[in-house]
Amino acid sequence: MKWKKFKIKTTTQAEDIIISTLYDIGLEGAQIEDKVPLTALEKEQMFVDILPEGPADDGIAYLSFFVEEGEDGSLSLNGEAVTQEEILDRVKQELDGLRPFCEIGEGSIAVDETEDIDWINNWKQYFHQFTIDDLLVIPSWETVKPEDKGKRILHIDPGTAFGTGMHETTQLCIRQLKKYLTPETELLDVGTGSGILSIVSLMYGAKHAVGTDLDPCAVDAVDDNRKNNGISPGQFELIIGNIITEKEVQDRVGYEKYDIVAANILADVLVPLTPVIVRHMKPGGIYITSGIIDDKEETVVEAVKAAGLTVEEVTYQGEWVSVTARKG
Repeated sequence: MKWKKFKIKTTTQAEDIIISTLYDIGLEGAQIEDKVPLTALEKEQMFVDILPEGPADDGIAYLSFFVEEGEDGSLSLNGEAVTQEEILDRVKQELDGLRPFCEIGEGSIAVDETEDIDWINNWKQYFHQFTIDDLLVIPSWETVKPEDKGKRILHIDPGTAFGTGMHETTQLCIRQLKKYLTPETELLDVGTGSGILSIVSLMYGAKHAVGTDLDPCAVDAVDDNRKNNGISPGQFELIIGNIITEKEVQDRVGYEKYDIVAANILADVLVPLTPVIVRHMKPGGIYITSGIIDDKEETVVEAVKAAGLTVEEVTYQGEWVSVTARKG
């Protein structure tokens, strides 16, 4: 499959208005390249666990739009057959129309042709093996180094599901899980994603894990990662659905059944989740939460207390927080 790539050089302040304007003429799904650091809110909303460090912001942005090219070289916008030159003319007209109202910078347009854009696998260039204390986390496309042969090894490929172990929130959860796991632990992993928290818990001795997730992409990710780490299907069950709102999911998960519940989810989801999840915990059960940006710590602590749980510990890594609580 071939694509025409239209790459516009502009300013960071003009990104949104250009994207919106070009959307109206049929150019959608802009790829943004800039050096603007993420705000705390953006980090929370994105919840990205593979985020390379970038250079200092220089105010320049590149916006790339991709148009699929037919076998005969034809292009289309909004279902209309167009040439490359017609697209360029339309983009230039829109940019010229913005100049009196917005500083768009150079506004130049480069056109390139690219084949087989691998949207799913491009992130792999940023994911390499690393350690979380005594645990070596390694993707399938890398090999274990001789000096790491004696370490406990987690083979993880998240695919399109969240969870490589690189994100601070995941590491906070793993460290808390290791404190409370026993050979009899029944674990509920809400928002399991790639299955990393359940798989690590089973590796460290938990008896059984149930994971829930909204995203069907988790099915293949969990299955692959389970097999790659020698976890049997009977040890780790996955349920797709919303445990907060769907009674069927709640019933399948089971009530007063779990020694530990882990929820590495955004604070805004933890608030409605917490009073629901208490019903699934055994008396004395442990609730480990993360995905909490530091300025949302009190919000989650209050939600935990309001649900009748006792806060045992609050731990920190970078800008992120984990709250661990116990059911009386």
